[in-house]
Amino acid sequence: MSGVMTAGDRDRAQGTATALAPDVQPSPRQRLLDGLAASIEQDGYRNTTVADIVRRAHTSRRTFYEHFADKEACLVALLTDANAEMVRQISEAVDPAAPWRAQVRQAVEAWIACAESRPTTMLSWIRDLPALGAGARDLQRRLMESLVVMIQTLCGTEQMRAAGIGPVPRQLAVVLLGGMRELIATTVEDGGRAGDITEVAVQASVALLGPRG
Repeated sequence: MSGVMTAGDRDRAQGTATALAPDVQPSPRQRLLDGLAASIEQDGYRNTTVADIVRRAHTSRRTFYEHFADKEACLVALLTDANAEMVRQISEAVDPAAPWRAQVRQAVEAWIACAESRPTTMLSWIRDLPALGAGARDLQRRLMESLVVMIQTLCGTEQMRAAGIGPVPRQLAVVLLGGMRELIATTVEDGGRAGDITEVAVQASVALLGPRG
């Protein structure tokens, strides 16, 4: 067999490589969401316009309105996607076979890592979303509920039950989440980093979620 690659062989190899290569280009929708996130970071949500989003996304107003009705709808999509990604990252960071205190720390550290990776988006969820009206309030409740379910799921493992933890009441999960969000928000607004609250957040979470006699 000849070791020389023919033109046909090269064409087939190139076609295979192209078919297997991952599509690393973000979709127009994702570019618009990234554009909004960048604009929030630079100018704040209130000062952001559709023109700002389009400019940063390197696309057109027509493309924007093919995906979103207005700036508010774009923010809703951004926060929904960010929340789903945060739930995924936190859930994957927790080792259900680890001691329960270690699991709590893993969850808190993953939460804070998410907050540090997108601090302005986190602040926008806490500060901007509630001001957008009744529809946004419903979204805020849905996002919070997904985090409540995450906590209840993480605390419902065999290791947690054996330690005397769970089931976690919804009200307790809301108290924990609300405290964490506000602490992160005030820390970032005052010029600190979300990571500055790690130990306090771990201690508070352990105290709230710990075995109840």
